[in-house]
Amino acid sequence: MSKSLFKDFNPVSSKEWKQKIQVDLKGADYNDALIWKTSEGIDVKPFYHSDEFDKYPNISNTEATNWKISQSIDVTDIIEANSAAIEALSKGAEHIVFNLKNEDVKLQELLSGIDTPIHINPKKLSIELIEEISELNKSNSITLNNDIIGNLVRTGNWYTNLKEDHTIFESSVKNTNQLYIDLSCYQNAGATNIQQLAYALAHINEYLNHLENPISKESKASLKVTFNISVGSNYFFEIAKLRALRQLWSSLASAYAINQDCTIAVTPSKRNKTIYDYNVNMLRTTTECMSAVLGGANIIYNQPYNQLFQETTEFGERISRNQLLILKSESYFNAVNNPSDGSYYIEQLTTQLGEKALKLFKNIEANGGFLDQLKEGTIQRKLKESAQKEQEAFNNGDITLLGTNKHPNLADKMKNTLEKHPFLKIEKRKTIIEPIIEKRLSENLEVKRLNEE
Repeated sequence: MSKSLFKDFNPVSSKEWKQKIQVDLKGADYNDALIWKTSEGIDVKPFYHSDEFDKYPNISNTEATNWKISQSIDVTDIIEANSAAIEALSKGAEHIVFNLKNEDVKLQELLSGIDTPIHINPKKLSIELIEEISELNKSNSITLNNDIIGNLVRTGNWYTNLKEDHTIFESSVKNTNQLYIDLSCYQNAGATNIQQLAYALAHINEYLNHLENPISKESKASLKVTFNISVGSNYFFEIAKLRALRQLWSSLASAYAINQDCTIAVTPSKRNKTIYDYNVNMLRTTTECMSAVLGGANIIYNQPYNQLFQETTEFGERISRNQLLILKSESYFNAVNNPSDGSYYIEQLTTQLGEKALKLFKNIEANGGFLDQLKEGTIQRKLKESAQKEQEAFNNGDITLLGTNKHPNLADKMKNTLEKHPFLKIEKRKTIIEPIIEKRLSENLEVKRLNEE
């Protein structure tokens, strides 16, 4: 077609659109009727227009064509874990996460025959483990979870104590030139998107302050930073969250003269997953993985639909991996770099989330920093307030989990299907801070249904 159809129509400004909408509302207030005011204080408009932007948005430096499909494997037996990894790689995985359940794992045996990128989540961070990974990194691409503050947040305790943990942490950075930040706990415990982003900055800022002198300028310039983060079902907001995280890190890193690039590893949230009508979990994780790709994730490891209530099954692992393979190979989610760039809605969400998170981060720093606020219980209190609001919204039906609090199949029985305890366990033990506890929205409802079976 030689003639563009758009030439037959005059451009319409955002002001004209709004005037037309106002007429169609027949006296109803535009702001009350059509602007969605979220619980996080973000106003979502019914439409966005190019004339609301002073300039074109910046082009993201991420490459959606290069995101990796990851497989997460618990390591209790080295031979079994190694075989599971090799099997997963033969069936489409491109990255492996090993969750070490023991402290004395021989990594060379675990990684035998594997030449793909590896991530290690240790049971305990130690000098011996760091030295072994440093040696193995000469022939393998290995990242290490050296997030001692992340362990403090989840457990309420250091691995050993503050001084020794920081000494080992410093050694890990010097030997591997890596920094890993695990943010998944915040989302799974009910933090808002703004809190997650602000806590991410405050969390890593503790490390950057500590490393200001111990590492050289050359190491800072090449430091490899990985953020592990969970995404929920608020589709466009999760896309914007990941984009905002990358932008916020770039700003913070530049202030420290540190490498502004980062790797973002993403996994679906546990918070909205259910044991009843559990096949719906596949739909939830699919949209969450889609948000991850469109938001610029580098690595995505999916959550099996039956992970909550069953021991690892070959079928569950295969389905979770195939969901990602379908997105990548059949749905063309690796065909375009930066697919969300230029979407006025997502650009505005990214800006609003970033600005509000930056404001909260500055408030945390002005009041002593992340560790001080953890010790005082301020972070925990704020997070519990957000989680309670979300829980109330679920209890009232404002947040819907299909098959659980809406359209439940009352004939669905789970008591004899449970192989694992899918609910929050309270363990009495001494801690130096109150740990941040992950809890699913549907737990109380599910306990009630199980008791009534």
